[in-house]
Amino acid sequence: MPTNTLPSTETSNAVGTLRRIALQGRYETLAMIRNGEQLVIAVVLPIMALFGLVFTDLLKDVAERPIDAATPGVLALCVVSTAFTGQGIATGFDRRYGVMRLLSTTPLGRTGLIYGKVLAVLSVLAMQVIVIGGVALLLGWKPAGAGIPWAVAFLVLGAASFTALGLLIAGTVRPEATLAITNLAWVLLAGAGGVLFPAASTPEFLHPVINLLPSAALGDSLRETLISGTVSGPALLILLAWTLIAGFAATRWFKWN
Repeated sequence: MPTNTLPSTETSNAVGTLRRIALQGRYETLAMIRNGEQLVIAVVLPIMALFGLVFTDLLKDVAERPIDAATPGVLALCVVSTAFTGQGIATGFDRRYGVMRLLSTTPLGRTGLIYGKVLAVLSVLAMQVIVIGGVALLLGWKPAGAGIPWAVAFLVLGAASFTALGLLIAGTVRPEATLAITNLAWVLLAGAGGVLFPAASTPEFLHPVINLLPSAALGDSLRETLISGTVSGPALLILLAWTLIAGFAATRWFKWN
């Protein structure tokens, strides 16, 4: 009797795709960890921001204690630093030196590349959360227990969103422009994009724009969940929308060279 081998072939292809994505994610993770500049962006700057916010009065109206208001914002900054700035710059220069052109000849493909980079970002982000969270706990941070699972969900969704945005920029403009855009965006989003400071603290006429940014959705939602234990539905939808739109755009218009 004839045997239908199609299901087993499809299963084998799926396993092969997942394995390629996992290997790419492992490679990207090791590359980020071994890069001194990446470590500065990923760990040193967020810790400096944490201490700066804790020992000043910049967040005195956000929570009863500065550490409770500062830590969620610094965790959001870790996402922007690693997923957007770090990945954007690294990918931009990989394009310049022909690395992306070599990857284009493999079965990885655009989608596999994006998923591999998201996996690497999540791996590094987990390390950042452990380090930043550990320092914050030593400084007296007491997050709302009910909000921790939601905070993890927001961090994952934020990582996916900003990775897609970083790849979109890195895959469509020159490396020098990527370097300028991602660094400038890092400064603007950290200071006035709802990352370290609530979107409500910005001038009122900017609220309609800032409230729609993924940075504000991530920063404000983390503050809400980790301070009070409640969840922002609109922020969740905004992050999801940015993830889907940026992910589609990066997959569609990413240029290998």
